[in-house]
Amino acid sequence: QVQLVESGGGLVQAGGSLRLSCAASGNIFTINPMGWYRQAPGKQRELVAIITSIGSTNYADSVKGRFTIVRGTAKNTVYLQMNSLKPEDTAVYYCNLVARDMTYWGKGTLVTVSS
Repeated sequence: QVQLVESGGGLVQAGGSLRLSCAASGNIFTINPMGWYRQAPGKQRELVAIITSIGSTNYADSVKGRFTIVRGTAKNTVYLQMNSLKPEDTAVYYCNLVARDMTYWGKGTLVTVSS
C-alpha cells in the first residue's frame, strides 16, 4: 500500500505564492510519475502539473509560467511552487502517484486565493 500526504495549503492574497509538498510512503521502491490535480467547488478534478520518473514535466495551460513542479531529494517527494496566484486557483489540491498500474491519491490540501 502507498500513502500520500500533502501539505502547504492555506489562504493567500491574489498575486501571492504558496508551495505545496507531497510525500509518498509505503510499499514503493522506485521513482514514479507523480502529479498535482485540483478540484474547485462544483467542478471536476483537473490536472495541474505532472512529472515523470525521468523528470519531464507537463502543465495545464492555465498555470504555465506560474506554477512549477519539482522533485525533492527524498524519493517520491514532489513540490508545487505556485506564484502569481489568482482567485480562480482556489481549489483543493491533490497529489497523485502512479505505480504498478495503480494510481494513488492523497487527501488533498485546500488553497484559497482572495481577491
